[in-house]
Amino acid sequence: MAEHQLHDDEDQVVDKAKTADTGEDAEDEEYGLSMDKVEAVLNQSVDKKHMTPQMRRIVQRQEENTRRMEDTIKNTKANPRWFVPLFVTLMVVGLVWIVVYYISSVRGSVFPIPGIGNWNLAVGFGILLVGFLMTMWWH
Repeated sequence: MAEHQLHDDEDQVVDKAKTADTGEDAEDEEYGLSMDKVEAVLNQSVDKKHMTPQMRRIVQRQEENTRRMEDTIKNTKANPRWFVPLFVTLMVVGLVWIVVYYISSVRGSVFPIPGIGNWNLAVGFGILLVGFLMTMWWH
C-alpha cells in the first residue's frame, strides 16, 4: 500500500513538471480557462462567434466601460490655470488680513486699514469667504 501511494506521488510530481514545461499554470487547470483564451478576448483577436457567452459579456462590458469613460473625459470641463492659485491666494490673504488685524489691535494701532476699526475682520473674512466659495466651482 505504501508502494502504491509512493507511485501516485511520483506521478503527480511528473504531471506538475510536465505542466511547468508546457508553460501552463495550475490556475489554468483550476479555472478551466487557458491564458491564451483570456488574452485573445482582451486583445479581441478572436471572432465573437468562437467565444463563450461569458466571454462575449466580458467583451461587451469592456466596450461599454470604455465608451462611458471616453464620454466622461469629453464632457469634463476644466478650469483655467489661474483658478486654483487665485482661490488659494485669496484664502491666504484673508487669513493674513485677520491675523495682522489681531496682532496690530493688541499694540494699540489698527492695521491693515486704520480708519475702519473692527470692520477689518469683515474684510478679512470676506476675502477668505470668496476664496472658499471659489473652491465649489473647481473641477
